[in-house]
Amino acid sequence: MLRSSTFTDSGPRCSCLPVSQTLHSMDTVLMGSLQHCCCQLPKMGDTWAQLPWPGPPQAAMLLVSLLLAAGLMHSDAGTSCPVLCTCHNQVVDCSSQRLFSVPPDLPMDTQNLSLAHNRITAVPPGYLTCYMELRVLDLRNNSLMELPRGLFLHAKRLAHLDLSYNNFSHVPADMFQEAHGLVHIDLSHNPWLRRVHPQAFQGLVQLRDLDLSYGGLASLSLEALEGLPGLVTLQIGGNPWVCGCTMEPLLKWLRNRIQRCTADSQLAECRGPPEVEGAPLFSLTEESFKACHLTLTLDDYLFIAFVGFVVSIASVATNFLLGITANCCHRWSKASEEEEI
Repeated sequence: MLRSSTFTDSGPRCSCLPVSQTLHSMDTVLMGSLQHCCCQLPKMGDTWAQLPWPGPPQAAMLLVSLLLAAGLMHSDAGTSCPVLCTCHNQVVDCSSQRLFSVPPDLPMDTQNLSLAHNRITAVPPGYLTCYMELRVLDLRNNSLMELPRGLFLHAKRLAHLDLSYNNFSHVPADMFQEAHGLVHIDLSHNPWLRRVHPQAFQGLVQLRDLDLSYGGLASLSLEALEGLPGLVTLQIGGNPWVCGCTMEPLLKWLRNRIQRCTADSQLAECRGPPEVEGAPLFSLTEESFKACHLTLTLDDYLFIAFVGFVVSIASVATNFLLGITANCCHRWSKASEEEEI
């Protein structure tokens, strides 16, 4: 039986177990732990040549074959294509497979991952930890309501993220934490999306395309967009916008900053207040918000005070007259009763 030896290479350190123990541990390896990707097998040229092989060459070759087979099985567990998925040229396509959860193991060099058109309800925390080459993540048309905190902590190269056609109700401040390489975010067709945190897109200085169309947004904080210096395209049509005074800063910023927002300008309409219902959002001008800037002068306050005083006097006089009239009616009624008796 081979002793347990430790191989040292330029990479991580891993231990070589006896054959029987190696085979016994294969069940654990094949369970799909996400941590196995952090330990790579040493290179064969740097390792096997250092082993002190005892006995005849035939026995040594047999032992090498067994250990190599075990090593390949261990390596395949982290690099093989997931069941129900297709893998080609660093593209993993698991779309339209009626999946209720994300596949547990992916090739470590995955750059494009499609999980679209499934029934996925949640993404486990740390799911993207080992896939540092990921550039495109497609999660559209699922049943996601939220993403775990820190999901993109190690996805430094992620540039395109599609979360459309899901069930998000809000975009929290830490949803895209550490995803500083994002260029395109699609959050369209989330009908329950009511709120975007003012710091939801903080730090995304490379973001160029943001799609928030066909949601349930009635308002959007200007602070949520001010920290996006590279923003070029903003899709916001199909939302029930309330074009009150709070909407003016956002519209003014859009006219001055966005270079191209004509793609859905006809779809962005006001649902309220009643005086602007149905009006295109981008048709509103400074004149439309003139009433928001009205201020009262001293004459206005004096006039209001005078009117209030007059109304108060008139109210007192009216009540006095009504009291006298009621008293007279009561006396007249009582006198009529006495005459009849």
